[in-house]
Amino acid sequence: MAVSTSAEEPIPVSQVSRLIGGWIDRLGAVWVEGQITQLSRRPGAGVVFLTLRDPSHDVSLTVTCFRQVFEPVADVVGEGARVVVRAKPEWYAPRGQLSLRAAEIRPVGVGELLARLEQLKRRLTAEGLFAPERKRPLPFLPQLVGLVCGRASAAERDVLENARLRWPAVSFEVRNVAVQGVRAVPQVIGAIRELDAMDEVDVIVVARGGGSVEDLLPFSDEEVVRAVAAARTPVVSAIGHEPDSPLLDLVADLRASTPTDAAKKVVPDVGEEQARIQQLRERSLRALRGFLDREERGLSAALHRPSILRPQRMVEDREAEVAALLERGRRTFRHLLDRADSELSHTRARVLALSPKATLERGYAVLQRADGTAVRTPEEVEPEEELRARVAEGDFTVRRTVSGPS
Repeated sequence: MAVSTSAEEPIPVSQVSRLIGGWIDRLGAVWVEGQITQLSRRPGAGVVFLTLRDPSHDVSLTVTCFRQVFEPVADVVGEGARVVVRAKPEWYAPRGQLSLRAAEIRPVGVGELLARLEQLKRRLTAEGLFAPERKRPLPFLPQLVGLVCGRASAAERDVLENARLRWPAVSFEVRNVAVQGVRAVPQVIGAIRELDAMDEVDVIVVARGGGSVEDLLPFSDEEVVRAVAAARTPVVSAIGHEPDSPLLDLVADLRASTPTDAAKKVVPDVGEEQARIQQLRERSLRALRGFLDREERGLSAALHRPSILRPQRMVEDREAEVAALLERGRRTFRHLLDRADSELSHTRARVLALSPKATLERGYAVLQRADGTAVRTPEEVEPEEELRARVAEGDFTVRRTVSGPS
């Protein structure tokens, strides 16, 4: 809609901005291709900010999107990546700024491929195929190693030569397969299942040299991953070089960075094992000698104890203790007897001192009537009554005579 203006009747900047915003709002969503030059994801923020640039014309636009739109491609899209964005133009009137509100982001080329792989990875992770508790330990010394690799490839040569250098007695069951192209997936799956069905195969190594992301795609195929997950035999993944990480690395029981590294991890080194055995023998010998030395010192110390050198000393010590206790008992008993004898003598002396006989011995006499009662007063005696007089040395009869008044 045209707006009539003149030098005498201009319109404000804010109105121009609103008019531009109205025109832009009538535009529909468009697909835009460009390169990400800036990427801002603030922790906790619900909006992601991008700067999308056209390298051929050096033109840039700001792109905003909600986090849930960006999360599906967050692991494969970064600064410098080429993307295709479905977005609707938006005009921010207060600043007069044009931006795009993205509703969908798709990586271009390798990025798109990586995005599909990331989605497959998340789905298989949710199923538990990559869980650590599913990993099985490798046998210490496998008698037969299954090897899946390309025919006459460097990976096959690296695994065979390095493994036999480490352990010359190791044997291999080799299955040559296509390691890229349309035939790679069915041939790799068939080789893995065939080797897994052989009871004498102790471990399976899947090896391939380095290559591009597209070359290594067969080892991220879902069917290959599920075949490895279903295998009863432990599987070692040795695909590409250190930076390469196909999905086979995640489902395998052990990941080797290179085919050479796989050979080192599958079989032990005979020289190292011999050295370890020698070290263990020396440690065992030192431990045994130390044990014998300690026991010998303990036995020697026991033999030099007084109780062993002169065992009768214990009896002699006890005999002396018994003799001392016996003598002590005798002294105590004699002391008790002497004290009792002294107390008895004192008691006897007191009894004798208080007895009537002692009184009689001092010249006194006791007069008794015929019935044995003692005479205490003269009135108790009848005239001419016979009495018995007891003195210290015997007794005699006396008679009371009546005399005239005095």
